[in-house]
Amino acid sequence: MRKIRILIAKPGLDGHDRGAKVVARALRDAGMEVIYTGLHQTPEMITAAAIQEDVDVVGLSILSGAHMTIFPRIIRLLKEKKASHIKVIGGGIIPAADMVKLEKAGIKKLFGPGTSTGEIVNYVKKLASRVKTEE
Repeated sequence: MRKIRILIAKPGLDGHDRGAKVVARALRDAGMEVIYTGLHQTPEMITAAAIQEDVDVVGLSILSGAHMTIFPRIIRLLKEKKASHIKVIGGGIIPAADMVKLEKAGIKKLFGPGTSTGEIVNYVKKLASRVKTEE
């Protein structure tokens, strides 16, 4: 069976990536193939990388406050590129009211500060197994 492939991205002007790197390492240590795009990625760059790398899940990390613009744009781009099978999760500083709106817009799950890496790993494993059964 193929390993779960996840792309971790830091969209927008956010320059803080310590949390994204910690999550990426935890996912890698759990046996997943992790692609980390680095800082200052545009929605178009993230979408292209997700498709090119044939990932199951995209994990977005944002602290800049631009989540209500960037996250839905990535969902739209994945749909436009016929890649809506790629599921999107996110984390960072996101108000609870915005989390509800983003999940309605197609983000599968949002994780706030203090979420354990174990919780994220377990969720990605469950999400990726659902993706594989849908294919």
